[in-house]
Amino acid sequence: MSFSEPCTLAVDFGGTSIKMGVTAGDRILATADRIPTAMFESPQAIIEAMIAAALNLRGQFPSACVMGMGMPGWCDYYRGTLYQLTNVRVWDHEVPVKELMEQALGLPVVLDNDANCMAYAEWKLGAGRGMSSLVCLTMGTGIGGGIVVNDRILRGKRLSTGELGQTSIHYQGKPGPFGNRGAIEEYIGNNELAAEAVKRYAGAGIVKTVNECTPRDLDEAARAGCPIALQLWEDTAEMLACLIMNLMYTLVPDAFIIGGGVAKAGDLLMKPLLKNLREQWFPMHMEELKILPARFGAEAGLLGAGAMAMDEFLGQGVLERFKKEEVAKALC
Repeated sequence: MSFSEPCTLAVDFGGTSIKMGVTAGDRILATADRIPTAMFESPQAIIEAMIAAALNLRGQFPSACVMGMGMPGWCDYYRGTLYQLTNVRVWDHEVPVKELMEQALGLPVVLDNDANCMAYAEWKLGAGRGMSSLVCLTMGTGIGGGIVVNDRILRGKRLSTGELGQTSIHYQGKPGPFGNRGAIEEYIGNNELAAEAVKRYAGAGIVKTVNECTPRDLDEAARAGCPIALQLWEDTAEMLACLIMNLMYTLVPDAFIIGGGVAKAGDLLMKPLLKNLREQWFPMHMEELKILPARFGAEAGLLGAGAMAMDEFLGQGVLERFKKEEVAKALC
């Protein structure tokens, strides 16, 4: 492969498969075959498979100078450690991913949460380019998010800032996986939306399966005039408005950027969402409110991981500052 510009090996680790590729800016230059996670019995086996794919990609693109990895679960961005993968059963303990990948590839590696990578892609390359503060929401199987404040990804003390799917919209609501009540992703994740649709269809004497109630199915049904599907999108917009309103009052960002399967409903979601927000938000701020569709789709994870890693490699990210702070502490 003839490509001489600096480029990045990128990883987007999903719940069922791992996407890997080579990126340069907003371009994906090449991709490897997806790696299914269910076939492995240990984290080490998964890492070995990623190393093999990465070495193959690097052979095609010798100008690759850094690797970026987006991983679901609890990531320590500064030390490159992954504590737990929520959707991969065998990954239930701390693993020094950055160290293992660097030893095998001889390249610097940057590791972050996958929702942060999606946010980074939109901030640096997509709908949020040029903004200093924004919130990215991705609405799919779960509700993920990344927050940028004053030109920095917000990570927090335990590196778990932006777990917006666990934000409560009802203090007596459904119990979540950690004992919290009313988490929004217990209501409007893809699976929860499908289950609610099946229930409502059944109440009207219509038999549907969850496989017939995907966001796309509900989109088509609503546009055909189905009152059940229309009301589902109205209710989804009302719940999403609750989350956005709370974030608006807390952060007042330049924009909210919304991506993922549920967000593809377009005006079916956006019209009632904006109506709900107008009824609850301070008028002066409402005039400045921007709710934008994400520029990128499924490619956001790879592009964001690649862009984040390249910025670190060029000395424009936060890891270099972290290293200097650690050295300063050691000298004191």
